[in-house]
Amino acid sequence: MARDQLIHRTMNLYTWITGPMISVQGKLRWDCMIDKMRLNVPFCYPERTTFLYCSRFNLRALRWVQTMIFTIEEINRDPFLLPNTTLGYTIMDSCDVSSEALKGTFQILNGNENALLRDTCHGFSSVPLIIGDAGSSRSAAVSRILGLFGIPLVSYFASCACLSNKNEFPTFLRTVPSDAVQIKALLSLVNYFKWNWVGVVAVDSDYGRFGIQSFAEEIWNSNVCIAYIEFIPSGRTNDRMSQIVDTIRKSSAKVIMLFCGESDTFALIKELGLRNITDVQLIASEAWVTSSLIWTEESQEILTGTIGFGIRKAEIPGLREFLVKLHPSTSPDNPFVEEFWQEVFDCKITSRDKRSGRNYWLFSNKPCTGSESLNSSKNIYTDVSQLRVSYNVYKAVYAVAHALHNLQSCENGKGPFINKTCGQKSNIVPWQLLHYLKEVKFTNKFGEEISFDSNGDPIASYDLINWQRRADGTVDFVKVGLYDAARPEGQNLMLDESAIFWHGDQNSVPLSVCSYSCPTGTRKAARKGQPICCFDCLPCADGEISNETDSIECLRCSAEQWSNYEKNECVRRENEYLSFQDEIGITLMAVSLFGACIAGAVAAVFLYFINTPIVRANNSELSFLLLISLILCFLCSIAFIGQPSPWSCMVRHTVFGVSFVLCISCILSKTLVVLMAFKATLPSSNAMKWFGPKQQRSIVFLCTLIQIIICMIWLVASPPTPVKNTEYQSGKIILECDVGSIVAFCCVLGYIGILACMCFVLAFLARALPDRFNEAKFITFSMLIFFAVWVTFIPAYVSTPGKYTVAVEIFAILASSFGLLICIFAPKCYIILLKPEENTRKTPNRQTR
Repeated sequence: MARDQLIHRTMNLYTWITGPMISVQGKLRWDCMIDKMRLNVPFCYPERTTFLYCSRFNLRALRWVQTMIFTIEEINRDPFLLPNTTLGYTIMDSCDVSSEALKGTFQILNGNENALLRDTCHGFSSVPLIIGDAGSSRSAAVSRILGLFGIPLVSYFASCACLSNKNEFPTFLRTVPSDAVQIKALLSLVNYFKWNWVGVVAVDSDYGRFGIQSFAEEIWNSNVCIAYIEFIPSGRTNDRMSQIVDTIRKSSAKVIMLFCGESDTFALIKELGLRNITDVQLIASEAWVTSSLIWTEESQEILTGTIGFGIRKAEIPGLREFLVKLHPSTSPDNPFVEEFWQEVFDCKITSRDKRSGRNYWLFSNKPCTGSESLNSSKNIYTDVSQLRVSYNVYKAVYAVAHALHNLQSCENGKGPFINKTCGQKSNIVPWQLLHYLKEVKFTNKFGEEISFDSNGDPIASYDLINWQRRADGTVDFVKVGLYDAARPEGQNLMLDESAIFWHGDQNSVPLSVCSYSCPTGTRKAARKGQPICCFDCLPCADGEISNETDSIECLRCSAEQWSNYEKNECVRRENEYLSFQDEIGITLMAVSLFGACIAGAVAAVFLYFINTPIVRANNSELSFLLLISLILCFLCSIAFIGQPSPWSCMVRHTVFGVSFVLCISCILSKTLVVLMAFKATLPSSNAMKWFGPKQQRSIVFLCTLIQIIICMIWLVASPPTPVKNTEYQSGKIILECDVGSIVAFCCVLGYIGILACMCFVLAFLARALPDRFNEAKFITFSMLIFFAVWVTFIPAYVSTPGKYTVAVEIFAILASSFGLLICIFAPKCYIILLKPEENTRKTPNRQTR
């Protein structure tokens, strides 16, 4: 059936286009104001009052108006969509002011758009739906009124997340994504580039305040901090803008997020330029991210590199041709078109000017020639390269058309209402249309699926836009990424970082942090009273590492490992012990062998001169036993060198204890021999018969046996074992022998000390024997050296770390051994080798015994 054969119904769609003219405050006394979006409709105010009137055009908003008209005409030409219905429209201007939007709302609801606000109501509104407003605050104000009557309000640019509240705005829908999604997208962007110190400037409106509130809630669990929040009041002043710029200048945040419209953004950019603040990276909200109006020669230095999310765009075929058709000759009685023409071409249409007598919007007295053409004019109105909001208008009108189509196509018995009835087709009821509008779902000719969720919001996706300066100085809005809310969490943001041109003509990502990232080897320490993004980097303690940047805490290395110099890796600790390859180990081993050789040489001398008086007088049997014990003392020190093992730990301590007891017991026996020999020379003394060679050997054997028993008990109960000491030195494992039983170890040393004290006391008592009997003096000197060495050994042993502890112990063994060897045997060897004339039968009895 042909379209003209159907019964047509004309349905008017009311819409507001935000601010096609800039609001200016003024006073009017009993005068009438012309609503420039409508034909000579006067609004009279019966008393002195302050009002807002529109003084200049917003060409961008005019394009939105024309897009709606173009879309309606396109739908009316479609033979398949609404075939028996013609869509009409009435356009009203909110002038970017909530009061104007509310005034228009009441006029629409009153059923008489020319009625004054003071008129009485004329019944129910015949308007089934309104498209608009572009501003969130104005949409909120209008939607609260329309919600009472169930009239749908479909906005194309009101993005405040607050409007998703269906309890407060039950009839509100929109084709622009909610700021809640935009906030998540912006946070993903900030996190991607690791900007954790961000300044925020917002307009003091529902759009700005709810946007900042949502952003603050989203960053609560992230590593992003807000350096400052500044609001631009609706009645902004130079002083307030100067305060905001001062905050920006003083802050260390170099990334600024702007939740503003284009006029507020332009005012802020202008003030930043005047104060020569150009080192900031701007993040744009979708409200101005593609607004080339604010790109000027003065502002381009600041705006270059701006990045932000814009709503998706589309190239609408035939729209530009439709836009450039607008001409005063086609609308001779439309002051709106004439004033637009005068605004674009800066000329005066003389006939209209004479008729109205109002030329306050003109800046030139040049008359229009009539040959001016929009087709050759480059301005925001004719620029269709960034159809984003216009595309939302296009989608809004089509959504309404599809909802009407579904209502018209509904058949009773399959309808959505009670008893499966359909909505009224001849007299559209707003709440019924609202139901169909909520359920609408279709794919437009650009391949995009159009639908609304339970909150009246569309499927959200954004283009990431980067402001780049062309060679001719104009701005190019380059798409460098995409944010798709329908993708899985963490995969929503997709961008081409190499395509981004940053602020200041840089290719590197700008930094905006309160504190720079802590490198590996350090940890973050929060600054008292400051946000978590402000912190100090403290180096990890010894034995701890951090192998990631911005580590909150350092990790302790295992007992077998230690931190390297950079504190970013645990490395295996160096095993330290006194080895045979160390210079100290080699030296001490050489000295030990040298001492053993000297003791052996002395034994050889004594053996060679065994029949001489001095050797025979000094009890050769005890002397050889003493020399053997000294050789063992020298050699036992070698057991202390090398990596400790279970056998070496047992050998070194037991051999040391037994050899020194053997040595001291021989000296004790020799001391007793000296004393007994002196007593034997006294009249009627028979002491020597109780202290002959057999008794001397018994003393040595018993004394040594006691030490052997102590050592055996020690080895059975709790023997010395090798241990790894990690406490004395950082980064090193000291391999040492743990004594096992402290009691047994003390018994071994204590027993040596007791024997040494007995020797010293007896030798000291025999030091003043008459004549030239010097043996007791040499023993006394040797014991003094012995005590001096081991008394000084104790503090040195305790205070010396690592392998040097063992070196000190070996030194004490060698020093005491050399002391005994030299003091006891050096005088005798001197006489035997260098003074043989004194080694006679008569002389020894007078010098040594």
